[in-house]
Amino acid sequence: MEQIVEKIFSILKSELMIEVEASGRHIHLSQEDADFLFGKNYVFQKQKDLSQPGQYACKERVDLVTQKGIISNVAILGPVRSETQVEISMTDARILGLSPPVRLSGDIHDSPGITLRVNDKQLTIAKGVIIAKRHIHLTPESAKKYGVQDREKVRIKVFGTRPLIFDDTIVRVSNAFHDDVHLDYDEANACGYTSDTLALIQKIS
Repeated sequence: MEQIVEKIFSILKSELMIEVEASGRHIHLSQEDADFLFGKNYVFQKQKDLSQPGQYACKERVDLVTQKGIISNVAILGPVRSETQVEISMTDARILGLSPPVRLSGDIHDSPGITLRVNDKQLTIAKGVIIAKRHIHLTPESAKKYGVQDREKVRIKVFGTRPLIFDDTIVRVSNAFHDDVHLDYDEANACGYTSDTLALIQKIS
């Protein structure tokens, strides 16, 4: 019986389920802001590659500073972007005294600003702080397999140690992606995330 259950789970894992990844607070810097904080033409030191192709975490860190709080040693992700963007959780937002919108990466209009600090350098950006909206990265082939489309809203049942269904999860499709679900640390803690956690995509009727 156990062998049958294991076989069924193996089939589900390979055909229906998708890996889950927890994404902590981080910052994407524009080239202009990187030059100001670290020096002209500064080359960031890669610490490790991330799951999404071409993305990597840097050894360098930035402090997030507001009048109400400070969060130190925030990871910088490369490569540089056209605009600086800070992604935090709702818990982080309370520490900083901010009310950022819940948005997909890149959508920073009408978002609050913040001060970035690196040693004795400080830079205040007028906008760019968001709470990352949970989402799924899929290749076009995988999107076809799951029967979903780019920007479609779906549910995901996450099989952590505290299984949980998340509504309003956005599908993102690109040839440049690696398949996985992205949750922030608040969401990951809520479902009892571990490194081998899987999720099941559920269509919304």
